[in-house]
Amino acid sequence: MKIGCIQLNVRFGKVDENFERAEKFIREAASKGAETVILPEMWNTGYALEKLSEIADHDGTRTKTFLQSLSSELGIHIVGGSVATERDGKFYNTMYVYNNNGELVSEYNKAHLFRLMNEEKYLESGNEMNLFPLGELEAGGVICYDIRFPEWLRAHALAGAKVLFVSAQWPTPRIDHWKTLLQARAIENQCFVVAVNRISHKVENYNGQSMIIEPWGEVLWTGAEDEELAIIDVDFSKVDEVRSRIPVYDDRRPSLYSGVVEE
Repeated sequence: MKIGCIQLNVRFGKVDENFERAEKFIREAASKGAETVILPEMWNTGYALEKLSEIADHDGTRTKTFLQSLSSELGIHIVGGSVATERDGKFYNTMYVYNNNGELVSEYNKAHLFRLMNEEKYLESGNEMNLFPLGELEAGGVICYDIRFPEWLRAHALAGAKVLFVSAQWPTPRIDHWKTLLQARAIENQCFVVAVNRISHKVENYNGQSMIIEPWGEVLWTGAEDEELAIIDVDFSKVDEVRSRIPVYDDRRPSLYSGVVEE
């Protein structure tokens, strides 16, 4: 599968401009043969949390119409990153996924809210996993801070995901954490990780370095430190190969793990 990674320069609070640029890159990715595209986190608004009452997407209507139309017209899967949404007076960090027939196959609200960005003061957390099919491929999707919780990503892998899509706004000062955590999640779950970060060097400090990582932990591609579209050919058959060579799923001992006392 050819994956189009859109490392977008998200404009803070400029919704119309962000939609225009996202469409430009999605169309370019499709024209270059991408079968699936992925966008970064909160690409419609950036982290303009104090403005959500004015700019969040009500019921996700604009985003869903946008993604449905493009996926149907272009015949591509779209992992729609995440957008700021509003429902019943509450705000969410929401990922929508559409398949290449223009069908909504997943809607996920970020489960782990990042206190250093004050997310918990503005957003509601989600409580459901994010598993979805892309053709015959079983996939999972998480958002940014979620990757610091290995048990959450393992739950998706145990449920059948062979690739974990990660959309993020991961800041430059902690970019080494980003790289290490993504490799660890790929190795321990013996799956592909396709992770797209945003770019911004002005209002906020984000330097991209999106990644695609194979189940052995080898980095297949790393993004530049600027806005970029990359088309990467990914062979998902490698997941079964790796899992057969080191059968960690067969050697797990859940009875031990379930006995761990949690605070």
